[in-house]
Amino acid sequence: MCIGVLGLIPIASPDSLKKGDVVEDLESLQVKPMKGAMTNEVFMVNWPTKDNKFHHRKLLVRVYGQGVGLFFDRKDEIRTFEVVSRYRHGPRLLGRFAGSRIEEFIHARTLSREPEVSALVAAKIREFHGINIPGDRNVFLWDRMRNWLGQAKSMCTAEDSAEFGLHNIEAEINLLEHELLYWDYKKQEIGFCHNDLQYDYEYASYNPVAYDIANHFCEMAANYYSDTPHILFYTLYPGEEERRRFIHNYLSSSGYEPKEEDIKQLLEDAVKYTLASHLFWGLWGIISGYRNKIEFDYAEYSRQRYRQYWLRKPQILQSNTK
Repeated sequence: MCIGVLGLIPIASPDSLKKGDVVEDLESLQVKPMKGAMTNEVFMVNWPTKDNKFHHRKLLVRVYGQGVGLFFDRKDEIRTFEVVSRYRHGPRLLGRFAGSRIEEFIHARTLSREPEVSALVAAKIREFHGINIPGDRNVFLWDRMRNWLGQAKSMCTAEDSAEFGLHNIEAEINLLEHELLYWDYKKQEIGFCHNDLQYDYEYASYNPVAYDIANHFCEMAANYYSDTPHILFYTLYPGEEERRRFIHNYLSSSGYEPKEEDIKQLLEDAVKYTLASHLFWGLWGIISGYRNKIEFDYAEYSRQRYRQYWLRKPQILQSNTK
């Protein structure tokens, strides 16, 4: 076999298909595992081209994690990947095979929180939220959490179920759905949300844009490239000034100066949706701990998300804790 830019090419294929972006010596392939992935295993594949041994090409191979079908529909995810690629919001899909796919490798580095970088991220998120994905445009957050809760209950031991308080979570989901969605539905903008901004599109769906922004803020407490990627540092959660600046940049990227009331409303909504983010990823961690073999302390990650939920809930939803 030869590896070509657009996928896997049989060695007997015409030269017109091979061109020069192929390698016939499999021993010249260099495969490097990439850090930071928690659902899939991701590898960078590097090889010299046929015409120039000093010129190397790279691609990314994504091996799907075990049990990911519990979290999302792979067909929907592939469709999203293809549509988003056409909008040039990510890498191209180069090929697919059983349990894996090949993607364009994009040379990049982990982005910082510097104001200039954050402003660009805010503008790109705004642009992403406007992508037109064919199909159902209903908010998916709440039904997905209820589905995950059912999965978690069916997997957990009695001890784990008690530790994570799974018998209480459905009531919390119902409370948040009423408090965050129905209570102020007309004022909330619904868009196509990434829902997991630091990685790919596996969890993307239509949701309130405030949730996507809230989740982005929550992720600032994480460092998935450290020796303890499951440890979260909530002292790194952005303060009000940083959050306000991000939201101003998000709204102004549409080409007009946002009203103060719009900034304030989205700022408040994003704070509330941090609670949904904690529940969402807490459930994800519980299920992943039972199904995924990737080296990551999913249970401790979930504990931290739930601790933050119960700590912050009285402060954020004061009217419901009296």
